[in-house]
Amino acid sequence: MQQRRLGTTGLKVSRLGLGTMTWGRATDEHEARDQLIAFAEAGGTLVDTAAGYTDGAAEELIGRLVGDVVSRDEIVIATKAGISRRTGERVTDTSRGTLLRTLDGSLSRLGVDHVDLWQVHVWTDDTPLEETLSALDQAVSSGRASYVGISNYTGWQTAQAATWQRAVPGRAPLASTQVEYSLVNRGVEREVMPACAALGLGVLPWSPLGRGVLTGKYRTGIPVESRAASRDFARFVETYFDETSAAIVEAVARAADGLGWTPLEVALVWVRDRRGVTAPIVGARTAAQLRGALGIEDKALPPELIAALDDVSAAAVR
Repeated sequence: MQQRRLGTTGLKVSRLGLGTMTWGRATDEHEARDQLIAFAEAGGTLVDTAAGYTDGAAEELIGRLVGDVVSRDEIVIATKAGISRRTGERVTDTSRGTLLRTLDGSLSRLGVDHVDLWQVHVWTDDTPLEETLSALDQAVSSGRASYVGISNYTGWQTAQAATWQRAVPGRAPLASTQVEYSLVNRGVEREVMPACAALGLGVLPWSPLGRGVLTGKYRTGIPVESRAASRDFARFVETYFDETSAAIVEAVARAADGLGWTPLEVALVWVRDRRGVTAPIVGARTAAQLRGALGIEDKALPPELIAALDDVSAAAVR
């Protein structure tokens, strides 16, 4: 798999990342092992997780598999801090103390002395930005993180954070941002992508398949084992059960038929090859689903199809 530099840093990652949001819940250790094996065999290196994924269970799974399935120096471990569900509800906290304690917990669960990329999972208004960013500086200066980034920041938040980090020598520059980006959600093209281009941040799209909708599996109903049928993820997926998204899904399906591809391949290649994108993060419940995404390495969309998909999905720039 082709490797790309993360923003303007020297860190190289595979141009597809492996997402682990369901690990420890919908994805058990057996499936996680098979996914990591398939990903590594395809040349994938970027493994993305978060302290808040299944209350740390995803990180624990990775910790058990690293060194067994793949050696530590063959993968790029990225994790995030700032969101917790340990109380049963979503709690955000980006204070310096909480972030650094969370990082220490992540290192313990992962069984490593440092992570390659540490990201603030979310913006919060109740902690000064300079305090949040000082945690990133400390993580790098202490050797607990090699590179740092942000996640789910708007355009102005991205520009403010990146500029702050570049303002004084010695601060840790931001390497990347992780944002939702797909054919059914192109909102980041308005301000986030231009900010990243101007300030040298790599873009790691999450949900590049529109929370699964762009695979076409919901065109005729809700499969029993799908995320939309689960209590935990139903609302997450139903965001794109609207007429605008349905029209985009049909266009993707027609493109796939014409190319002899799957809708998943069309949607994933489209976002992978957008200007400024480093690596879409692909999360799968099973290894079989993941293998469907790993087959796109040598695929490229014809320019006329890119233009057609851009046109039909223009309403998603919202």
